[in-house]
Amino acid sequence: MVIDLNKCVGCHACTIACKAEWEVPADEGRNWVHRLGPEKTKLGMASTYYVGLCNHCDKPVCVDVCPAKKTEKTFTNPETKETVTLTVAATYKDPFNGTVQIDKERCLGCGACAKACPYEARYVKRTLENGKIRRKADKCTYCVDRVAQGLQPACVQTCLAGARIFGDLTDPKSEVAQYVKKGAVGLTSPAVQLGPNSRLYGSEKDMSLVKKQAPKTLPKVNVSKRELLSELLDSAREQVESIFRI
Repeated sequence: MVIDLNKCVGCHACTIACKAEWEVPADEGRNWVHRLGPEKTKLGMASTYYVGLCNHCDKPVCVDVCPAKKTEKTFTNPETKETVTLTVAATYKDPFNGTVQIDKERCLGCGACAKACPYEARYVKRTLENGKIRRKADKCTYCVDRVAQGLQPACVQTCLAGARIFGDLTDPKSEVAQYVKKGAVGLTSPAVQLGPNSRLYGSEKDMSLVKKQAPKTLPKVNVSKRELLSELLDSAREQVESIFRI
C-alpha cells in the first residue's frame, strides 16, 4: 500500500472505515493519521500527516517472537493454485501474497508480537464472548478477506482524496509499483531494516518530517515461560472479574 501525502487531507475517513469494518475499539487502531508540523525544515515550512498501519514487512519480527505452538499450514496461490505447506505459529507471513496475518484461533493473546513491533502497529483486542474476556492480537491485514472477493481494502475504498493506493508490487505496471519507482518509501532507520511494504510518497520537505517517525531501535522481547504465564494469568484474572461484574 502507498499513501500519497500530496493528496491526503487528514480527514480520518480511512481510520473510521477501518474501525467500522473490523470493530476496532475506540481507544485502539489498526491504522492512524497523525498531524506533523507546521515545522521549519531545510526546505522551508512543512506540514503533513504521518499515515501509518501494519507494514507487512519482508522480515517481520512479530512472526519470530510468537510463542504459540507451531503447526503445519497449507497456503494456496489464488492465481496458479500452487500450494506450499509451512510450519507456522499464530502469526505468520503468507508466502504468496506477502501479507502478515494472525490465526485468531491459535493466538494466545500474550501481546509478545505487539511489544516486538517497532512501528507499534499491533494491539491486544479484548472482547466479551459468552461472559468471558477473549484476548487476541489484532492489526491491519490489508483487508485480506475483502481483497479475496475482488474488493479494495476498506481504507482505500473510503479515502475521499484517493490518497491510498493498493496493489501488486511485483507487477511493474501497477500503480503502486509506479509510485515506488517515483520514490515512495517505507520508514526505516539504520537499526530498523525490516522491509516495510506500506510506503509513503510526498514532497521532499514533507517527507523530511515523516521520515523522523521511523523507529530508531528494535524492541527487545524475550518471551520466557514466566512472562507468558504472567500474561495468561492476567487474562484469566480479567475473565474472573468480568464474571463477577455480570
